[in-house]
Amino acid sequence: MRGGWPTWVLLLWALVALTASWLPLHPEQMALEAILQGPTAGNWLGSDDLGRPVFDRLLSGASTSFQVAALVVSLSLLFGTLVGAVAAYVGGFWERVLVMIIDIFMAFPGILLAIALAGVLGPGIDNLVLALTLVGWVGFARLARAQVLSVKRHEHVVAAQALGTRAPRIILHHLLPLIVAPLVVEATFGVAAVVIAESGLSFLGLGVQPPDASWGSMIRDGVRYLLVAPHLVLAPGCALFLVVLSVNLLGDRLRDWLDVRNVRRPLVQGAGT
Repeated sequence: MRGGWPTWVLLLWALVALTASWLPLHPEQMALEAILQGPTAGNWLGSDDLGRPVFDRLLSGASTSFQVAALVVSLSLLFGTLVGAVAAYVGGFWERVLVMIIDIFMAFPGILLAIALAGVLGPGIDNLVLALTLVGWVGFARLARAQVLSVKRHEHVVAAQALGTRAPRIILHHLLPLIVAPLVVEATFGVAAVVIAESGLSFLGLGVQPPDASWGSMIRDGVRYLLVAPHLVLAPGCALFLVVLSVNLLGDRLRDWLDVRNVRRPLVQGAGT
């Protein structure tokens, strides 16, 4: 699988997010003489309406979006996979309950449900992660259930059952390794969805709260000055666009790479060739 520029964009995003606390950034430092100042040699992306450096806030927002995406996708993947796999393997009443819960969640648009949960829980990054996790686990549970239903009748699984292997060991050692590939691809696309959702909720004031930086809140604050200081919106907007596009492109490539139907098999030389 060739990475290309999307891989470099995501590596840069992760590097900035992981090293932001050690970088000499001052995202909250105000300079009244630099209010709405455009890009300069010493201030690459200019200043916002409070005189804060947009470049520093952009990097700080990158750290925020990365942390939220990593936490939400990890928690959703872990919880959704376990619930979906166990319900599909056990079957019966618990599987019907899971299907009913999934149908209820799927009946509401994900972003609207996240907005409602964030509004009930209150603003803040912790509640934001909780709200997005409560919405995001459903997709992983649905996928894990479907995958386990398709592989739990494989010969090695039936053999393990015949040998008296306990259900947790069968799920962990015989079923989950077979369904890792589609779950990894789903997690990749989930990162893009979480980044957009975090920015959207922060734009609405339900996510990251001031003075902490977020790409969504930066866009919200810059909309009022779009005509006189477009850099306030263009900088976080372009960063958000590049990250989401890179994640989606990398997810497509990862899906194609893991698809066994795309594996080139050597031609068998028969007697008539």
